[in-house]
Amino acid sequence: MKSEEFYRQEMIKIQIAGRGIRDKRVLDVMGRIPRHRFISGYSLKEAYSDKPLPIDYNQTISQPYIVALMCELCCLKGDEKVLEIGTGSGYQTAILSYLAGEVYTIERLGSLSSSAKLIVEQLGAGNVRFIYGDGYEGVPSASPFDAIIVSAAPEFVPGALKAQLSEGGHLIIPVGREGTSQKLMIIVKRESFFEESTEGRVIFVPMRKGYE
Repeated sequence: MKSEEFYRQEMIKIQIAGRGIRDKRVLDVMGRIPRHRFISGYSLKEAYSDKPLPIDYNQTISQPYIVALMCELCCLKGDEKVLEIGTGSGYQTAILSYLAGEVYTIERLGSLSSSAKLIVEQLGAGNVRFIYGDGYEGVPSASPFDAIIVSAAPEFVPGALKAQLSEGGHLIIPVGREGTSQKLMIIVKRESFFEESTEGRVIFVPMRKGYE
């Protein structure tokens, strides 16, 4: 029987490095974080497969390559303060905890936030603050953030998130309508403007307002 380590390293080699991810820190961290811990009801082979998987509350755990791509686009060196919108399973949260100095993660579904917090803390991450709330509002009291990474797709870029970027900060966000593919946007705050670019098409669950 093949081990979790085998499937994890195959994921890195074929799905992530093999598709162009070059950030050594991202590759190293994703090669150590046990993705199978964040989902249930799947075999090890499925847990490390090249696709998103359904989790509770009609949410998904993102495809490993997309997680790696979005983390790489944040351009993290290790001491940044990061905001994650959409904690979800907590898988990306755990990865960010090893890539950044401090992570704030916000989730609108209380039960999902609680279960993610349990797993992430069991893995030893002590630099993550879990927040139950509305991702559209961000966390203004903790801003500015060096990077903001959004794991659900709004139809437009929330102004509050752009306002909470530090100078030179990166906002990585899928934007588009529900039921269609979305463009993955990279927004960088410059001194007097926001520099925008796109990095292909993606499919995320819609970003909802409010919390429950």
